[in-house]
Amino acid sequence: MYAIVDIAGKQFKVEKDQYIYAPKMEGEAGSAVKLDKVLLIDNGGKVEVGAPVLANANVSGKILEHVKGDKVIVFKKKRRKGYAVKNGHRQQYTKLLIDNISGK
Repeated sequence: MYAIVDIAGKQFKVEKDQYIYAPKMEGEAGSAVKLDKVLLIDNGGKVEVGAPVLANANVSGKILEHVKGDKVIVFKKKRRKGYAVKNGHRQQYTKLLIDNISGK
């Protein structure tokens, strides 16, 4: 059984007891989270698709920790002008453990 959920505008395929790295969410480590925007549920070959979301479906999980992603280097340069700027960025993520997927 799996579900496709929308978390902060990004879609994730989740299964029970799976870890995912979602965009940073509100909440402390160890707190429970309920994801209501379920777009699709597949229960042993029986697929339910929402229009756009399923009404009585939700996915529950637990926030494990807040982490940072890998560093991305942003380098800008204009040739022959003496202009060069180097910046770095680390995106913040929330590590979630999916506990339960409940459908209709």
